[in-house]
Formats: sequence, structure tokens, C-alpha cells
Amino acid sequence: MSPFFYSGVLWALWVVSWVIAALWSRRTTARPPNRARILDLALTCAGGALMAYASRMRELSTEGVLGPLLWRLPLALDWSLTGLVAVGLAFTWWARITLGDLWSSNVVRKESHTVVQRGPYGLVRHPIYTGLIFAAFALAVQIGTLAALAGAALMAAGFWTKARLEERFLGAELGEAYAAYRRRTPMLAPFWPISRG
Repeated sequence: MSPFFYSGVLWALWVVSWVIAALWSRRTTARPPNRARILDLALTCAGGALMAYASRMRELSTEGVLGPLLWRLPLALDWSLTGLVAVGLAFTWWARITLGDLWSSNVVRKESHTVVQRGPYGLVRHPIYTGLIFAAFALAVQIGTLAALAGAALMAAGFWTKARLEERFLGAELGEAYAAYRRRTPMLAPFWPISRG
């Protein structure tokens, strides 16, 4: 089996495990209106669909309607990218376990909500999105088409948009505790300079 096949397996296992883990969550006490999520969901779903299409075309060794392969990777680099997919997805799980029952797939405030700042949350404020963006771009490079790269970019834009919504919502709900956390910790890129504006 190819490294690309194992990247697909890693993504499939992540989705299944993530759905099962969704059962472990506290009661929600507040959330923004549903319409606030339209843009991030549209971007993320469009990106995911492009990535799935590009993956299928690569699997079938056909160009499809969205363009040819941009490169063919040496086997060692192909395996390295599968390793990077694993690193990105493992980072999301580290964050999920650290967050515990405060996690939600939506933008919400949970019962007895606190600002989690340990583990990956000491590196970035949204480590789950960081890990998913990292893993999506690793897979897109492995696929090697413009469609895959565009899909990863759309997914990244969707997660960035969702993170911005979450920032505004949690800032209003959690007040100074979240504001102080924002002043200390980058949003998505570890070690990125923090805006003081």
C-alpha cells in the first residue's frame, strides 16, 4: 500500500474517533445564532469536498476535471507527508483530550466554562484548527493538484473564520480571563508574534 493510502486511513480513523468522542461533552449554556456559522461551514465543506474529489482522482490515477498532477513525489517524501498528516491529527487529539468535556464542534459556552491554557492551548488558542490545517496541507501536497491545494486553502479559511467567531463569542462570554489569554497566546500559528492592536 502507498503512503497516500495510509494518509487516507489516518483521516478516516480521525473522523470516526472524533464522532464517537463527541458524546463526551458538558451541557451548553450559550451559543451565537446559527446564521453566524454559515460562512465558516460553507468554506470548510467546500474545501473538504475539493480535497475528497482530488483524493479520489489521485486514487484512480486520473486527472479529473480539475487539472493534472503538479508533481510526483519521491517515496521518502511521500512517507514524510503521511507522517505530517499523523502529526497534525495527533495534535488535534492532544488538544481534544486537554480540553476534556469543554469541547464542542460548535461555538458555544459550556457549563462552568473556564479558559484552558495548558498543553497545546499554551502554544495556540485554537490547536484543533491548527492541527487540521496542518494535516490538510500535508495531504494536499501529497495529492499534488491545484484542486487539493485549493481545498486545503478553503478549509484553512473556514477554520480561521470559525476561530475569529469563537474569539468574539468567548471574549464576550468569558471577559478579562479570555482577553488576557489572547494577549499571551497566538491564535493559530505557534510562536507567531501576537498583535497588540
